[in-house]
Amino acid sequence: MISDLDIYNFDLNGFVILRQVLRDDEVAGLESQLDSIPNIGMNEWHGHIHRENLAPDRGKSYQQIYEAGSAFERLIDHPAYLEHVKHFVGNQDDFDSFLGPLYIDECFALIRGKGERIGVHSGGHTRTKRTQFSHHNGKFQCGQVNVFIPLSDIGPGDGGTLVVPGSHKANFAFPGKSAGFELADYERTIEVYLNKGDVLIFVDAICHGSAERENDGLRKTVIYRYGPAWGNSRYGYLPSKDLLKRLNPKQRQMVQPQTYRLPPNCKPEDLKEGLLMTSPS
Repeated sequence: MISDLDIYNFDLNGFVILRQVLRDDEVAGLESQLDSIPNIGMNEWHGHIHRENLAPDRGKSYQQIYEAGSAFERLIDHPAYLEHVKHFVGNQDDFDSFLGPLYIDECFALIRGKGERIGVHSGGHTRTKRTQFSHHNGKFQCGQVNVFIPLSDIGPGDGGTLVVPGSHKANFAFPGKSAGFELADYERTIEVYLNKGDVLIFVDAICHGSAERENDGLRKTVIYRYGPAWGNSRYGYLPSKDLLKRLNPKQRQMVQPQTYRLPPNCKPEDLKEGLLMTSPS
């Protein structure tokens, strides 16, 4: 259940941490299925899982991670955080009955080793509709709410997520190097330490990044991005037919909410020529 304190903290800071809401066996299942993915090269595919073409110092990113197995399918509508996400993305009212309350805009697993990180990005000043933070007439209306799940403990030296509390409402960009310091050095920046079983929920409009990993070993995390059901995939990914067959109706609605009403004499295959199908680069 979402508490009044969770709501207050999310509004004030732009994030909330749910402690020990996933079981050890759930986290172990995620790591096992992630480790079963072959070491494919950048921009290559393993089934319907795509390794994103990232800069080398950002680690590995496996997109469409809900295609990796049952442990990841469970995350689509996990009760540990689903009500929080629905509340922060916001009730879409008239859209609910047809499209559903949520859409998974993007889901991926990140693997980072020593020396790897991601730099500062986002912030309320951009007013980007896709990632915006908004609250109006007593309701949140956030364009993208991220669920961040560590598969191992993240402490000092492990390359934790960096956030600037309140920056989702900022009117100016983080000054960064022009002010002579990095995000990690800013006095208001928090490096979020998490244990297995914890979940970090944050609005993408918050100024964030990650610290550079200093310790040996790997930092393995999973991120599911949720938005309103009328959204679309950031990179144009589509769920596989096999995945859709395995999911329950509510899960399918969150993975592929767009349905189409066609006249009786028109079949979906008749529209194929109107779809642009490309391979991500």
